[in-house]
Amino acid sequence: MEIKAKTPITDTVTQLTLVRADGRDLPEWTPGSHIDVVLGPDMVRQYSLCGEPGDRRSWQVSVLYQPDGRGGSTRLHHELREGESITIRGPRNNFHLVDAPRYLFIAGGIGITPFLPMITSVDRVGAEWSLIYGGRSRRNMAFADDLKQAHHDRVTLVPADIHGRIDLARILADVTPETAVYVCGPESLLCAVEAMAADFDNIGEIHLERFTPKTPTDAPVLDEFEVEFVRSGITVSVGSDQSILDVARAAGIPAPFSCSEGTCGTCETNIVSGLADHRDSVLSPAEQEENSTLMICISRAACPKITLDL
Repeated sequence: MEIKAKTPITDTVTQLTLVRADGRDLPEWTPGSHIDVVLGPDMVRQYSLCGEPGDRRSWQVSVLYQPDGRGGSTRLHHELREGESITIRGPRNNFHLVDAPRYLFIAGGIGITPFLPMITSVDRVGAEWSLIYGGRSRRNMAFADDLKQAHHDRVTLVPADIHGRIDLARILADVTPETAVYVCGPESLLCAVEAMAADFDNIGEIHLERFTPKTPTDAPVLDEFEVEFVRSGITVSVGSDQSILDVARAAGIPAPFSCSEGTCGTCETNIVSGLADHRDSVLSPAEQEENSTLMICISRAACPKITLDL
């Protein structure tokens, strides 16, 4: 793909407009989708698509500059130029917009990006919705002015330098059971919502989007186990210092992967038999309880042998 335009949104956020280099239409996508941006041999980053889902000619992603990060935002902000080519994978959607009569969106910082097409979609069909959007300061809250101007009282802006942090307890206490609650932002915000939601009976499932992995609080169930790749007819052992993805690649099995952290969902694999020790940041607790898939880059087995559809 070609970087058609780089547009500053705030002092720290830049929006990239991407088009196919051959001029053909782009794949369809749905609100909540993200793409992999390949920035080097060992540098792949995930960014939410934040433009109009019906636009087949261009995609938009908005990137927060993180000078103390892992280098991806530095490359996108300061090294790549308009007109340069870049490799993209996807789109994929681990943050689907469910059907609901009412929506509550809670965004922190650059976590606003997946909500832009979601808001467009739910507003277009006439659903009730509200957005609580927090950030360090108003001037660094990307798209805040546009959202407030377009949607007025549906949008509540909470710049921390003026109002402090979002009052999650008050907001969640007023949620009705039929409201779909979506949250995206820093890990501290996601963990706080998860913890508080557990104390309220009025809240159903919380929909979260993570691009950084959760920190496991417990040790793996087993240090070593066997994995059978049923379609490949191969059974191998997985050691304490290996992942299922590691042994699959070593055995020559073409398992797709991207982030290797359990956040992007690329390596999601069907479980044929056995019990997973889920350690990803993609599946909801209910989905993990179903034990139908696992992320082989980070999750393990909770039984001596697990059989996978690879």
